[in-house]
Amino acid sequence: MTDHPSTFNATETHHEGVQWDDRAALHRADDGQGLLDGGKGLRDGTLADMVHHVMMLPEEDQEKYVIQKKGDRQLTISEIRALAAREDYPRK
Repeated sequence: MTDHPSTFNATETHHEGVQWDDRAALHRADDGQGLLDGGKGLRDGTLADMVHHVMMLPEEDQEKYVIQKKGDRQLTISEIRALAAREDYPRK
């Protein structure tokens, strides 16, 4: 899971596996996205932090949220749960 490739200094930017320290933001699943989506974030931090936050919510509330990862990648609740179940997930 990586962001868009970069040509800065012509270096390789693709990294295998999940980049748990990538920037991410928590959004309501029904916030409409759109042009001002960046301002609709409820909380931000690392991808690991956002997964942890969602997983701490009651199960019936988890589906109300998505994680917007930098690089315009939106993670649904099924993807969030799959990340939390990974062996390399940095549990707190």
